[in-house]
Amino acid sequence: MKRILLAITLSTLVSSGAMAAGMKGAWTGWVSDAKCGSSKIDAACVKKCEADGSPLVFVNDKDKSVLQVANQDVLKGHEGHHIKVKGTVDGDTMTITTVSMMKSQTMMQ
Repeated sequence: MKRILLAITLSTLVSSGAMAAGMKGAWTGWVSDAKCGSSKIDAACVKKCEADGSPLVFVNDKDKSVLQVANQDVLKGHEGHHIKVKGTVDGDTMTITTVSMMKSQTMMQ
């Protein structure tokens, strides 16, 4: 009986997402804003859109996916830059722990 109760409890927790954890890792990509997303990224444009209230986003190099960034302050000063980040992705939201500049700063087209 205890095993059945434990199995039901664990099943409920997993299906509700209570035990789900984000995927940790490192990614390279670009800092853009939510308005422009993965279209042409230009630092001046990203800064202007950010000033107008558009949140910053991370555009993954690998598949051009656009991720929301939970901790916006970590990207300040990197608008339009090619960066490497470490952190956690949960769904379509990234929480960044470290940011470093990539050598290649060729604008993404």
